Amino acid sequence: MTGRTAATATPTATPGDVAARATAGFRQRYGVQPAGRWAAPGRVNLIGEHTDYNDGFVLPFALPLRTVVAAAPRDDERWTVWSELSSDPVEFGPAEVDEPGRVTGWAAYVAGVVWSLRAAGQAVPGARLAVASDVPVGSGLSSSAAVEAAVLAALVELGGLDLPTDRWPRLAQRAENGYVGAPTGIMDQSAVIRGRAGHALFLDCRSEEVEQIPFDLDSAGLAVLVVDSRAPHRHADGEYAARRASCEEAARILGVPALRDVTVAELDAALGKLPDGETRRRVRHVVTENQRVLDAVELLRAGRVRDTGPLLTASHASMRDDFEITVPEVDTAVDAALAAGAYGARMTGGGFGGCVLALVDADRAPAVADAVTTAYAERGFAAPGTLTVLPADGAARLG
Repeated sequence: MTGRTAATATPTATPGDVAARATAGFRQRYGVQPAGRWAAPGRVNLIGEHTDYNDGFVLPFALPLRTVVAAAPRDDERWTVWSELSSDPVEFGPAEVDEPGRVTGWAAYVAGVVWSLRAAGQAVPGARLAVASDVPVGSGLSSSAAVEAAVLAALVELGGLDLPTDRWPRLAQRAENGYVGAPTGIMDQSAVIRGRAGHALFLDCRSEEVEQIPFDLDSAGLAVLVVDSRAPHRHADGEYAARRASCEEAARILGVPALRDVTVAELDAALGKLPDGETRRRVRHVVTENQRVLDAVELLRAGRVRDTGPLLTASHASMRDDFEITVPEVDTAVDAALAAGAYGARMTGGGFGGCVLALVDADRAPAVADAVTTAYAERGFAAPGTLTVLPADGAARLG
């Protein structure tokens, strides 16, 4: 995990530089070569925000930006992890692992994975690990899920654990929920583990069934421009938890297991049963956002990539007006991208800062990025980071 973000860059699909940094860090810290290196990507969510914990639908894809873990087993039941975020390694054993919250800071994500595996009855091997990353922290690109997935992949292989990949997302999510204490849904971990180049991952967050949806931007002459708003996250954790609680209470009032069970056709009747305008707005966002995901999937199945643009923009308006999770920086980025010719644009991630994505013609990406940068300067905002991306593969061992 690192705060490094390209200012205007097109990352490649190979995490060679990151892998070299992880390997060098491992050698410098432990004095030996690692047994292997495992990588996991960041992710952006094309559409489907705050639907995951409502048992709904999401459509993320994996990024070419990667977190790499270099690792080797050790003989005792202890774990030592070093990150380029910190000069000092963190070491912990079963006593610290088995008490959620005992390990804090960035190392909690590593301890959480060990805790989750042990709670699932797995014999987790002791290990030395070194972490390097090009997934920027705090920008809504799932840097934490990338760490969890890369560590999980390393420990599964080092320990010869019998764990099929389709079980990994839930284990990684439990690490973040149960050990770190972050109330995330299953989307981030699913995307970084099960992503595939040239595809978006259509995930049913209730059944955890996935479908790889063709999202071949390159052949269509398109790209996704990602804008790191550089906006400080304003009360993000508390506001995220408040919205989740509001959705769960609304589902209870409506007598459904989750808001996913309310359809667009039933929306007006459902809204009439809710006690206040704020709750009605929250529900309207979730119900309409689920439908936008389903509509986007149908368009992509038909090869109509450009036609998904208006759905992205409608999603942003819903997050801004109904779920109320945007900030001026992300609204400015969306407006500027659309004015510069993007087919659609929206905030991606939990909100209150983070990133914006815009669907653009590949050859127009620099001009759209410049337009966003100019709009930021006119508003007196700190300059954004921008990069263009194509869908990449999920977690894997590096050769």
